[in-house]
Amino acid sequence: DSTAFVLDIIHYSLSCVSASITLINSEPISPPAMGDIKDDDANTIWEMSEDGCYVGLTHDYLNIQQAIDKVRSPAAGAIVLFAGTTRDNFAGKPVKELQYTAYNKLALRTMLSICKDILSKHGLKGISMIHRLGTVPIGEESILIAVSSPHRQAAWRAGEEALEACKSRVEVWKKEEFEGEEGIWRANRDGAMGQRVDS
Repeated sequence: DSTAFVLDIIHYSLSCVSASITLINSEPISPPAMGDIKDDDANTIWEMSEDGCYVGLTHDYLNIQQAIDKVRSPAAGAIVLFAGTTRDNFAGKPVKELQYTAYNKLALRTMLSICKDILSKHGLKGISMIHRLGTVPIGEESILIAVSSPHRQAAWRAGEEALEACKSRVEVWKKEEFEGEEGIWRANRDGAMGQRVDS
């Protein structure tokens, strides 16, 4: 009936508020289930752009030329590109593949915030950050970061800073799949074995 409908709306609203508070207070959150991905998401690009900044998430192959073209400027004397790829070993163990998942809208907002801060700090002409989701086989790119600047020193520094900020702040998780072992979800960080996340 109508009363039950109203109560459902109130319950949903309170749940959203609770979720927001959890994120604001930086409480741990688990990665979303890979099963939540629909087949028609495979070719979808989730993206945001603003004032020289472009960020994107996709399950498709990453396009290096596109990442570079997003930051081209006649005022730029340097473009620096970082391409992170899946290697075949980690901590002495053979890697089968990596899988990535994310809270897409939240991750995009965080990525855009990072890019805006770094663009302003280093006087860049453009910055793009594109992360791949889903399965990333050995040798394929999982992240592209491109920056353009009047001078190469600023471009190098900005690219490195953008990568570190992405790893420490963006709501992306990776599942490490090793040969002959069960995969483990971890926060998307460097380290001996990353930071384990219980799903």
